[in-house]
Amino acid sequence: MPGSKSVAWFAVGLLAAAAVSVGAAYGGMHGKVRLVDQSSGGGDGNKDIAVRQVTVAPVRAHTGEPIRVDVVIESKAEGYETVPLEISANGKVVARKLFTFGMSPGERVYHETLTWDTRGVPPGEYRIRAGAFVWGDSSPSDNDLEVKEALSLAAPGASFPGGAAPGGSATATDPRFVNRDRRDGGESKGRSDSERGRGGAEGY
Repeated sequence: MPGSKSVAWFAVGLLAAAAVSVGAAYGGMHGKVRLVDQSSGGGDGNKDIAVRQVTVAPVRAHTGEPIRVDVVIESKAEGYETVPLEISANGKVVARKLFTFGMSPGERVYHETLTWDTRGVPPGEYRIRAGAFVWGDSSPSDNDLEVKEALSLAAPGASFPGGAAPGGSATATDPRFVNRDRRDGGESKGRSDSERGRGGAEGY
């Protein structure tokens, strides 16, 4: 019957469309079907970044003052992506920005600056850590770095432990980065007060 033939041809069409969809999903057609990652960018190359240095200044401040954190990041592979770069104080994220690496093949070392607004933050000592999460990083163990010297926040007008002056800076540097820098004839910058062997240092 005419109606039965129409139904049959409609069923054949559905089966053909399903076959094409399955073929495309499994690479049966030319090209690949790629899933879009939730993060921005993401080249096919290997991704491997390392947080090489973190500098905090001032390292002695009163609550309400901004804290500047300078971060040096190295891209050790050919992949590229845009990922969040975060600063945490005692494990709590206090500053965040997007960071893009690997877009320029000749660019390997990146310098990023973030600011922690300490208004309303209780006085005390805070451990500062910088970290960048990269999905699929081939060596994630060096994606963050903590400054050993604690940041001291005092109440407005209060003095600091030991009578120390406000200001100063503290730096943590990946030892592998320091050794390579020396081997190449450079000098590691941004040493902390304790590394300089003096109580005070320049503030921001």
